[in-house]
Amino acid sequence: MTNEELVRAALEKVGGKSNVLTATNCMTRLRVRVKDDAKIDDESLKAIEGVMGIVHDRTGYVEIVVGPGKCRKCADICRDMGIPADAAASTANDWQTNKAAVKAGQKQSKVKELFKTFGDIFIPLIPGVVASGLCAGINSLIGQVVPNYADIPALALISTLLGLMNTCFLGYLTAWVGYRAAEKFGGTPILGGMLGMITGLEGINKISSILGLFNEAVPLDSILRAGRGGVLAVVLGAWCLVKIERWVRKWMPESLDIVFTPLITMILCLVPYILIIMPATGYVSTALCWVVEKLCMSDILIVRIIAGYVSTALFLPMVAMGMHHGLVALYSVQLESFGYVTLYPALAMAGAGQVGAAVAIYFKAKKCGNTRLKNVITGALPAGLLGIGEPLIYGVTLPMGKPFISAGLGAGFGGAFVMAMQVAATAWGPSGLLALFVMTAGPHGVAASVGCYAVGLVICYIMGFIVTNAMVSVEDVANA
Repeated sequence: MTNEELVRAALEKVGGKSNVLTATNCMTRLRVRVKDDAKIDDESLKAIEGVMGIVHDRTGYVEIVVGPGKCRKCADICRDMGIPADAAASTANDWQTNKAAVKAGQKQSKVKELFKTFGDIFIPLIPGVVASGLCAGINSLIGQVVPNYADIPALALISTLLGLMNTCFLGYLTAWVGYRAAEKFGGTPILGGMLGMITGLEGINKISSILGLFNEAVPLDSILRAGRGGVLAVVLGAWCLVKIERWVRKWMPESLDIVFTPLITMILCLVPYILIIMPATGYVSTALCWVVEKLCMSDILIVRIIAGYVSTALFLPMVAMGMHHGLVALYSVQLESFGYVTLYPALAMAGAGQVGAAVAIYFKAKKCGNTRLKNVITGALPAGLLGIGEPLIYGVTLPMGKPFISAGLGAGFGGAFVMAMQVAATAWGPSGLLALFVMTAGPHGVAASVGCYAVGLVICYIMGFIVTNAMVSVEDVANA
């Protein structure tokens, strides 16, 4: 019996493909999660040729023992059949129901799929980004408030610990990205992590020197150097690695799979990765940083103001269309290149514009007696203040239409202000009030950067309220 025949037989004995939620593997087992546990036929599963045994000790979950090598091939076959490796949980909240309806009605273009892929890779890294950024921000505050902190043992110890927590993420960002990218593309995560780690190692410079690609006078201008291409190189490299891994595994005897597939995969992947992917994506990363620098960090004030307003005003539509996921790669490139992010502080203003819009709608709802809308806003507003905007987007502004536009137009004023004041962040992820302590990297000092971000929030609240109040009538709210 072939592996594909085994998988099809196994799926039949667990209630058919329609009953399967996810299928993954460990070292020896195909792990299957199902909707209806009653449809699992244990004895028939055990009788399938190639199945060494099963473990069915949890409701809705069964492990099919097929042996090393074979289990991974079976998982790959399941993925080719459209069975995911993980499943997203859902709840019954009204705003989430609206979100699902909006997403379901959107056409999934190749560009959106690409952006979503970047989001799926980088979004799980947000806790690390936030923790690292907060550590950097607090360290900056210590250095500014207590200039001689190094002479105070307690503060010196705290500063060192914060520095360690910041470095352990940013210093190995490519490794984290590689691990997650390989996992997303269906490969072996640790191989992706190794590929990402190799990207920043000094050995890359030695290879570059041997090949005559290293610029000794200006290392950053080298065609090939350690870190060249950054996270973009790692994502593309991980995709190639997974393709190579699956090809190698297809021809590798199962008894040798666990030993030789990883080794051969890495050898076959590294040469094109180092010599082609890293230099090519290096030019792309440089170009992206150049564009952001010329707009968001321009010496011309009016350029920064226009860039801040336009990018912030357009951010909410990007969120609704799912295109904002692609920005996380840009944030990562900028964070890796400069140590801070300048575009994110402006875009973080978009949620604050929604808060102002929601307050305006609340008063109109109170005036016309729309109790349902009042209750929705009352429940979603605290989350909006803290930077969690989806309840307001999908529960209030987007379903109504006009407030969705007015919130963005109002938020643009705050975005223009923070970009004009050159507010910069040490991380991306939190917004609203929660983001105050990562906005510490501006050229005018920590306190000025945090203070200007806070002023920007207030501007968004006020302008979101004013623009929405002018654009949305009481009749619009009464009929919502």
